[in-house]
Amino acid sequence: MRILIIDDEPAMHDSYRRCFAPKPVDAGLSAMAADLFGDEADAAAPAEDTPDFTLTHAMQGLDGVAEVEQALAAGAPFAVAFIDVRMPPGIDGKETARRIRALDPNVQIVIVTGFSDFSPIEIAKAAPPADKIFYIAKPFEVAEIVQTATALAHRWRLDQTLAEARAQLAEQVVLLEEQAVELAANESRALHMATHDSLTEAPNRLAFLKALTERARGRERFAAAMLDLDRFKLVNDTLGHLAGDEMIRAVYQLLAASVPEGGLVARLGGDEFGILFDTPGEEAAVMACELMLRKMSVTLSLMGHSVQASGSIGLVVTEAEPVRDPVDVMRRTDLALNEAKRAGRGVVRAYDESMDESIRFRRQIEGGLSEAIAKGELKLVYQPIVARGGLEIVGFEALMRWNSPDYGPISPGLFIPIAEESNLIHELGDWVVDTALQTVQHWPGQYVSINFSPRQFRRQNFVGRIMERVQHWGVEPTRVQIEITETAIFDDADHAAETLYRLRQMGFRVALDDFGTGYSSLYNIRKFGLDCLKIDRSFIDGMGRERESAAIVHSIIHLGRALGLGVVAEGVETEAQVQALRLAGCSHLQGYFFSRPVDADAALAMAEMGAIEGKDDPGDMPVVLPGTGTEG
Repeated sequence: MRILIIDDEPAMHDSYRRCFAPKPVDAGLSAMAADLFGDEADAAAPAEDTPDFTLTHAMQGLDGVAEVEQALAAGAPFAVAFIDVRMPPGIDGKETARRIRALDPNVQIVIVTGFSDFSPIEIAKAAPPADKIFYIAKPFEVAEIVQTATALAHRWRLDQTLAEARAQLAEQVVLLEEQAVELAANESRALHMATHDSLTEAPNRLAFLKALTERARGRERFAAAMLDLDRFKLVNDTLGHLAGDEMIRAVYQLLAASVPEGGLVARLGGDEFGILFDTPGEEAAVMACELMLRKMSVTLSLMGHSVQASGSIGLVVTEAEPVRDPVDVMRRTDLALNEAKRAGRGVVRAYDESMDESIRFRRQIEGGLSEAIAKGELKLVYQPIVARGGLEIVGFEALMRWNSPDYGPISPGLFIPIAEESNLIHELGDWVVDTALQTVQHWPGQYVSINFSPRQFRRQNFVGRIMERVQHWGVEPTRVQIEITETAIFDDADHAAETLYRLRQMGFRVALDDFGTGYSSLYNIRKFGLDCLKIDRSFIDGMGRERESAAIVHSIIHLGRALGLGVVAEGVETEAQVQALRLAGCSHLQGYFFSRPVDADAALAMAEMGAIEGKDDPGDMPVVLPGTGTEG
């Protein structure tokens, strides 16, 4: 460790040499101490952590400054400099310290003087920082000099280590920043490649569907159109694919220049383009599409040949309410495009329901459903839910059936979504609640489980309406289980959490239906108050064939038990499934193995029976009572 001594008195330099001279060790005294005091003598001995000091002497301030400059140039800086204040005829200690600090900001400076012309504050201002300037008065003690030099040498070494670490850290920060910039650029390029067509640089199908989904969730009316080039295959076949590619690029440029302000033109694939734009109505949208057709219907020069460009457009104007399914919007746009092509090409056709047989059928179903309640075409059937142990019937799930005189039995999977798209779902739901409550009041103690669609669950004052109906029929809320899907609660999590909290406070049971097929299921369980999980029947059906299904079923059962929730396995149809679910610890079972859904009278008889009997023999057939229907 290098130390610089600057003093104009030779005697002081001799004193410094004596201070830092190696101390001889008396081996005899050490041995005697060891004999007398044992290990304590070693423990009491001074720690050998004093550095080896190399002294450099300067008689004047300027000489000391020169030594510092040479040391820095040689890469061997001084750790500590002891500086006298009065050193005539040269510069004084204050100026010496200032010049040394200007050369080496890391050196530890010790002012050694018997009488100073300057206060410590003045010297600190001349050679800051103050925490690297120290003071020793003359005459000094040897221990004082050595201890000060040792402490400051250690501090200097730590400062050096810290400076190196900071430098390395700064390099790492710079490197990380460069990598972050490069990563961001790569990510941007990857995102651009993923959402843009390589031929035209237009947004691709993925970008179009994303934009369509965003608009479908908004509240503005907008138009979705699909354009297909007329006789494009002929260009490819006669002039080659390079000419076809050039035509695609040219048409995109023409469409992008003529789309209404704020609109989007995307290449969906081949010679097909998707178009989105806001519009006040269908008539304005048709006019906008006709303008785009005129703009792109020009003569193009392709590979030295003149080609007339033309196209056909199918159009759908989507209202703000109800919110459309983007996939359905695309389907309807495609139907309108096919109609435009059949009309002779080069035209715009707006979608109407006559283009879609399924839409006409749905409208017929909707019309029939509105009269089904009054005509008595609807009925509820009930499928028992049994406990694992003794197969006691603890409740029934209410399932809706519709037998139309025009179409025969209609699946709930068909008419419930139709009702969901209109206010019929509320009228239908009120009928289900009243019918189920009227039935459950005759059972000896079982509960009834009623399914509610997402739209019903979001209905204004949902809790108040349910409470009013149970009070009207004199049914305890504990005998009513509200079955909802994750979709119903995930769309508006805060509102759903509040609604479920109020329902459970009033005593209603809450079951999460089709568990395992929805969104973030574990998150929903933790966030929302639930009583029961219903395992989707698809997992039960796959237990014997797929290891994945069996693993999912076991995981759901263990999760439910850990959280203190009941677990109902739906769709149980075989003895093997029953045994496997029992062994796994599933608390409740439901399915054809025990009974198909039965009418109200048969359900009452089963409820009074109290348990499913005759199920010990694997060969037993399911109990089927009069009035059964297909399972919902």
